Amino acid sequence: MASGRHYGLILAGGRGTRFWPRSRRAHAKQVLRFLGDRSLIQQTVDRLRPVLPPERLWILTNDYLRAEIVRQLPEVPKRQILAEPAQRNTAPAIGLAAHILQSIDPDAVMGVFPSDHMISKPRRYLQFLRAAFQAAAQGKIVVLGIQPRWPETGYGYVEFPKNVQAGSIKPLAVRRFREKPDLKTATRYVKSGNFYWNAGMFFWKTSVLLDALREYLPKTSTLLASLPAFANRNFASKLKSVFPRCENISIDYAVLENAPQVSGFATDDFGWNDVGSWNAVYQLAPGDASGNVVRGEALAHASSGNYVDAEGKLVALVGVKDLVIVDTPDALLIAHRSSAQEVGEIVKQLEQQRRDGLL
Repeated sequence: MASGRHYGLILAGGRGTRFWPRSRRAHAKQVLRFLGDRSLIQQTVDRLRPVLPPERLWILTNDYLRAEIVRQLPEVPKRQILAEPAQRNTAPAIGLAAHILQSIDPDAVMGVFPSDHMISKPRRYLQFLRAAFQAAAQGKIVVLGIQPRWPETGYGYVEFPKNVQAGSIKPLAVRRFREKPDLKTATRYVKSGNFYWNAGMFFWKTSVLLDALREYLPKTSTLLASLPAFANRNFASKLKSVFPRCENISIDYAVLENAPQVSGFATDDFGWNDVGSWNAVYQLAPGDASGNVVRGEALAHASSGNYVDAEGKLVALVGVKDLVIVDTPDALLIAHRSSAQEVGEIVKQLEQQRRDGLL
């Protein structure tokens, strides 16, 4: 059962540059449909609903994406879908949401959720969410740790006490937060058994988070505290002048790595995937007998392991293997699946060339 004191913040300001050319500023990864007929942000709202009904969700995005998110999520009150005046990383964004919620409900407990992940076992996931909200209501800063399935160098890690048992619905003391490691260190983390992936899902009372910001990020805290209550007619204009002056820093660096007592849940498998590249989409989607995944229409001869997204035209594959092929009206991507993480480098080149029409 949902609690009236529980609220959710969905962070939806990312650009998803690894998903170019489908992902653009005004139509980024979180509003795209990769599997099924619901976008990633729609799936996020759907799975949170048993714990957090849409009227208690808040979404932070940007001016490029807000209109599309409003269109996709009519069940979320429009005034609760906010565009940040400037991109300032997660600490100011979460602090802003905490300030708003505190002005509405001084006893608010908030969860923070990415907008662009997939979870294939939502029932198990919700068990951890309920436990995390319960722990946060007692004044704890809480993080969910994801049991690692391989030595990943692209995630931060949460270090739990040794001999931790995955899947316990009891909060544990977090020993340390670890930055993204090299492969050798990541391998050691996985073998040790007490290092879990940090998936960016956090829980706390708004009062606890605001106290932490006052202690560890005083400049940003002071700026956010100068904002009027959300219902004040001057809130939007004041936010435009205040928010760009906040520090550009993540909540991990600003609070979690400094707070003396952080609790966490060492979760077992609930089917989490951050959908970090076209290769991740390939691995999640069903393929044909040769391992080709096709969105649209394709004919294949002596070809295997390819991902094709080219609706509206026939794609013929002959003697090719492990490629990503994504076709849009104004751009075509051809990449090896093993290099899918590097697609964002093309976006950087387009930015340098000021090809705004392709961004």
